[in-house]
Amino acid sequence: MADNTQGSSSQSFLEGYKQFWSERFSFLGNYSRFINRDKPIPSWSSTDVEEFIASDPVHGPVLKTAREAVQFGLAGSALGAAFTAGFAWKYSRSLHGAGLSFLAGGVFGWTFGHEIANHALQLYRVDTLAAEAKFLEWWKKKTVGY
Repeated sequence: MADNTQGSSSQSFLEGYKQFWSERFSFLGNYSRFINRDKPIPSWSSTDVEEFIASDPVHGPVLKTAREAVQFGLAGSALGAAFTAGFAWKYSRSLHGAGLSFLAGGVFGWTFGHEIANHALQLYRVDTLAAEAKFLEWWKKKTVGY
């Protein structure tokens, strides 16, 4: 009887654990129909994205703003990587320390740059994931046909 109770309790724990993480990663459901395919969707170019932006008056501007936010992240990543690696190299002259600082500075810079873009471009007011999903849906209809 005790084994049965413990099995039930561990089963409910696993169900709760799965539910917890599925709520945290629920945004992946937007992309599952594009990712879990037998044949992948053909790749697109920036010209195709610009065509979508011009054709969709609702999701086009949101996607354009999201693409602009990436530039903030790239700039932050480059600055963070260069400054932290330079600082580490100046004071330690350690190649592995400068390399690790370069990587960490790039990640931190990307994060700060993206946060600055979030506030400067007011990305918190729009649903960028929905715009990206609409683009993928549009691209799939355009290239595959269904």
